[in-house]
Amino acid sequence: MSQNLSPNPTYDVIILGASGFTGKYVIREALKFLNVPSSSLKNLAIAGRNTSKLSQALQWASHPNPPPQIPILTADTTDPSSLRYLASQTKIILNCVGPFRLYGEPVVEACVDSGCDYLDICGEPEFMERMDVMYHEKAVHMGSLIVSACGFDSIPAELGLMFNSRQWLPPAVPNRVEAYVSLESDKRIVGNFGTYESAVLGVANVDKLQELRRSRPKRPRPVIPGPPPPKGPLMDHLKEAGVWAVKLPSADAIVVRRTLSYLAENPHGLPGVNESTEQVERREAFWSTIKPAHFGVKIASKSLLGVVRFITVGLLIGLFGKIGIGRWLLLKFPSLFSLGWFRKKGPTEDEVASATFKMWFVGHGFSDGSLALQENRKPDTKIITRVMGPEVGYLTTPIILVQCALILLKERDNLPTGGVLPPGIVFGPTDLQDRLQQNGISFDVISKNTV
Repeated sequence: MSQNLSPNPTYDVIILGASGFTGKYVIREALKFLNVPSSSLKNLAIAGRNTSKLSQALQWASHPNPPPQIPILTADTTDPSSLRYLASQTKIILNCVGPFRLYGEPVVEACVDSGCDYLDICGEPEFMERMDVMYHEKAVHMGSLIVSACGFDSIPAELGLMFNSRQWLPPAVPNRVEAYVSLESDKRIVGNFGTYESAVLGVANVDKLQELRRSRPKRPRPVIPGPPPPKGPLMDHLKEAGVWAVKLPSADAIVVRRTLSYLAENPHGLPGVNESTEQVERREAFWSTIKPAHFGVKIASKSLLGVVRFITVGLLIGLFGKIGIGRWLLLKFPSLFSLGWFRKKGPTEDEVASATFKMWFVGHGFSDGSLALQENRKPDTKIITRVMGPEVGYLTTPIILVQCALILLKERDNLPTGGVLPPGIVFGPTDLQDRLQQNGISFDVISKNTV
């Protein structure tokens, strides 16, 4: 374990970037668990560049109560010494400063050097995979857990796939699971500008991601029973949910594949720092119920017109994001190019409060694993599950991030020593799903049918 992290750090958690759009909602969520008898969060600090904005964010997050006496720390991603100071003072940094491609690495580096743990809400594959290449071995050595995608990207996908997987009771096995994401609201849906900016920069850096992957040894692939899934149409209709959908090039599928790859190498999961025999049995029993499957994500709408809008926005970002002037236009006029879905001001509190998400997981597989071995045998069983919750960027994401932090504080001995890891392999065997269900994110079985 790290020599740099003091034996008794001053803080349990520091929220970095706490004055940003998402950051202030993370403060609000964290305050619900601060010094509550059943919570392991006993002391908290917030950090960022501007102390007066941080103070305003704390006031907003505490309303209608007076703001608690929480330390407000100055830190800047361009100032490594300020980040090293933060990392040496805390058990966990929750990083809300995006786009992570631009601002994330110095924070990861400071945490790894100090041996403290790091969680973020990133949905940028290139950043996550680059951190894995650059810092995984050192993070293992220093006892620092670096876990990205601890928000709507990508824990609903990770836990949702595992929940669907656990419904395939032996001898049944899944072959493929498709997730259909539907964002709903009584008012207009307005996304986080940071998410939009990350998508634009993702298109700009797609060559770098491919180059990074080519430079690495290939990870083992899980053995999935049955044939690879058919390509399928551009647009499809999920009758059970009453939605139309189109393929979404999101981080979710990439993050899920990383978890399944770790599972292919470690069928019993990753051992904890200091697990009891009972915990080892629990972990191994959990992973024995998770069966790998081909996984993809689609974005869904109740109307065909909605799907056409998705395709149009995707084409605009894909075309303009490849050239400098195009990226400038996309980021200068987000509302125009996203057809009103993203704006720099972000959504109003009313718009946030009225929004929800539904994520259907449609699993296709075999009633008996032996059938998958028969040539040209098609899946004969379909299991549909669903994850539902509040608005994705400002409500669901802080709920998930804070619950992950609470699990780290309470169960650190049961979690991997360190490393740059996807959230599924770290939090899968914990009680994260139960915690989310207690905080407004539900997991339901919708149907089990023989096809």
